[in-house]
Amino acid sequence: MLKIIPLGGLGEIGLNMMLFEYDDSIFIVDAGVMFPEDYMLGVDYVIPNMDYLIQNKSKVSGIVLTHAHEDHIGALPYLLKAINIPVFGTSFTLGIVRHKLEEHGLLSSALLHEIAPAEKIKLGPFELEFIRVNHSVIDGVGIAIRSPAGLIVHTGDFKINLNPTDGMATDLNKFARCGDEGVLALLSDSTNVEKEGYTISDQEVGETLLKIVTKSKGRIIVALFASSIARIQQVIDIAKTAGRKVVINGRSVETSVNIAKELGYIHINNKMQIDVGQVKNFPDDEILMITTGSQGEPMSVLARMSRGMHKQIKIKDGDRVILSSKFIPGNEKAIANIINNLYRRGADVIYEKISAIHVSGHAFQEELKLMINLTKPKYFIPIHGEYRHLVLHTRLAEQVGILKENILLAEDGCIIEFDELGGRIKGSVATSRVLIDGKGIGDVGKNVLKERRIMSEEGIVAVSMAFDEETGIIVYGPEITSRGFVFEAETGHLLEDAKCVVLEIVDDVTSDDPDRIDKIRSKTQTALKKYFYFTIKRRPTILPFIVEV
Repeated sequence: MLKIIPLGGLGEIGLNMMLFEYDDSIFIVDAGVMFPEDYMLGVDYVIPNMDYLIQNKSKVSGIVLTHAHEDHIGALPYLLKAINIPVFGTSFTLGIVRHKLEEHGLLSSALLHEIAPAEKIKLGPFELEFIRVNHSVIDGVGIAIRSPAGLIVHTGDFKINLNPTDGMATDLNKFARCGDEGVLALLSDSTNVEKEGYTISDQEVGETLLKIVTKSKGRIIVALFASSIARIQQVIDIAKTAGRKVVINGRSVETSVNIAKELGYIHINNKMQIDVGQVKNFPDDEILMITTGSQGEPMSVLARMSRGMHKQIKIKDGDRVILSSKFIPGNEKAIANIINNLYRRGADVIYEKISAIHVSGHAFQEELKLMINLTKPKYFIPIHGEYRHLVLHTRLAEQVGILKENILLAEDGCIIEFDELGGRIKGSVATSRVLIDGKGIGDVGKNVLKERRIMSEEGIVAVSMAFDEETGIIVYGPEITSRGFVFEAETGHLLEDAKCVVLEIVDDVTSDDPDRIDKIRSKTQTALKKYFYFTIKRRPTILPFIVEV
């Protein structure tokens, strides 16, 4: 029996991780992160729960990475810390992975294997053939998975661009050959299923960018995703045409560009590229900067420029800022703040809503239909998307002739089975979201998030008090301080009255009670919660620091 088990990516954007299991062999496709939602206060990012893999680690033969985006490779270090298995990926994907593993101190022990489109590898009973796909990051692949149960096609993230600027077009012929061979199941990217028609071409974006750059009299600052190597090369070529020097500024984009240069994916004349410190030596109409911060990241180069905090670059009248990326849902407010601040400093800002300066890396409806028609699968499984995306993709599959009973709408943790009787969803494995906060892995749960929310909304009140261990007499306090609750200078009577509440509790608990201190702590928390809600209708977190000395 073949089992396909998604641990992430089916029901959310990001967190992509999928297992393929046959008898005593498992291999993994991708290990991605998801960026925290609004309620996850203080959390850096989210990874899939890998307990099922850890419980079956003796069966795991390797992991295959489809491309270099964080939602597909970001959780890899945490997987390798638990199970050091072979990692397979294309040259650019592994270039980014090496940098990531080096930061985690894992590079020296990692088992990295470079693969190329059209190459085949064996992992247990599976034979994997890689298929070039076009996406918003270079060197992406889909996978034809030949198993004892039949041929499975996993598209990875893809779009169909017949003439991409990076020359890496989706290999439609190979997908069609899979269809001729007979595809048991197609697992297809659902991210842009809501979009009608086809994605716009990279050439159209390039033409728009060229017009903007050639008509601009001041400095040009282009903010984009650090992994958008093809777009970076496109901008470099436009700068060359316009006679501008290129500045690349920002840690992540500098890393990506250096890796791409080493691998021959980016070409720029050394005389054309200058350091950010040299900008002042050239006229404004000869400068084009490529940087990060298109999603409103608070510590990005663009964010620091918008606040006037960048050491070398100060935004001024005549500057033109281009946000050449999509607004990721959830980031709209942060991006709007940066745009507003840039305007305040005199810059003109161009972004996706007002100009065609970005093209999605995910297929639109007509491209998704074409993928189904090329591969002609018996079963269809939508992947990569929120639940509504998966549902809409199933409807699209029905429109092009996939039988409704052969469409398997799965979510994270579902076990998709294939045997001689066909395919079905049967049972599930435990799955969840593991929160990463600093160096902590999974130690932030619902209760901690609840505490953080309460503290952020209601504030903290700390009660400090010390008793003489022998006599039981108060030798210090009660001292009451607050943070994020009330301004003490204006409502001092509130906290002074709270001291009286605490002293009444002390009087009520006899000095010969063996659990006196614990009872005073507990009663103090309860009484102050009631007191503050009664007087001011707030519920701050009460922290009693009560000791015997």
